[in-house]
Amino acid sequence: MSRLLLIDGNYYAYRSFFAIRDLTNSKGQPTNAIFGFTKAVRKMLKDVSPQLAAVIWDSGMPERRLALQPQYKQNRAETPADMKPQVQYLRDLVPKMGLHGLGLPNTEADDLIASYVRAARAEGLECIVATNDKDILALTGEGVRVYTTNKADFPADEKGDFHLLTGADVEKKWGVPPARIHDVLALTGDSSDNIPGVPGVGGKTAAGLIAEHGSLDAVLADLGRVKSEKLRAKLDAGRAQIVQNREMVRLEDDLPLPKAVRELRVEPDYPAVIAALEECEIRALLAEYRAEQKRGPVAFQEPREVQGELFG
Repeated sequence: MSRLLLIDGNYYAYRSFFAIRDLTNSKGQPTNAIFGFTKAVRKMLKDVSPQLAAVIWDSGMPERRLALQPQYKQNRAETPADMKPQVQYLRDLVPKMGLHGLGLPNTEADDLIASYVRAARAEGLECIVATNDKDILALTGEGVRVYTTNKADFPADEKGDFHLLTGADVEKKWGVPPARIHDVLALTGDSSDNIPGVPGVGGKTAAGLIAEHGSLDAVLADLGRVKSEKLRAKLDAGRAQIVQNREMVRLEDDLPLPKAVRELRVEPDYPAVIAALEECEIRALLAEYRAEQKRGPVAFQEPREVQGELFG
């Protein structure tokens, strides 16, 4: 089975920028995000060995969500000045690394990722998504796993420095099946995106409700079945917000694809990526790329293990 790797570009760019500070080349140009991002992506390629891969970028705010909640993501801090040129540099660097950099106008990365996941499933591809986005966890199962290096997400008995989250992993952590994560988020909101939740309803309460009643639709269809009178009153008062939130967190999985899935083959341009890293003076990665240019990229491998029925 061919394997597709989808990488949330903005998440890894930001994570790299804040994880590594005060790194510049001899001209004083910041390179911390470039170094961290490139290193992280190279690790993914070694860990996952995909035949197909793309970095998906945020490309503006979706009109649908802004129309529903104009305050959407207004709590986000402005991109730091010394990060902006690095993000553009990374957008140019990604194709040289052999991955396809993709985005759509006024589209967030998670929606385009969801659309590629749907297309990959239709073609019988294994799909691995590298992201920290809670919404994407709803896609796990049916041949889809989420790449993580966060030890808190690893099974207690698992060794190694990365894990591929299955649907079973997600259900264990969230208390509901992956397909019901958006039901939970509709109740709790998402503070990172400035989406307000029902006051006093946290993740544990929301997950308990969904697990007990089966779905958010079932909860809202008959609030009389909710045992706590206080909770019933909160849900009744917040019904309009809940319905709006569910539309906010709904992923668009039918967007037009900038490139067909089968066109996303990993094909590094070694002279180009080496020249770019020389400009950045990232010597450790330069040595890796030069050695790889001589021996050739890591070949696609079969999955190390398959958990459950096609990843649970």
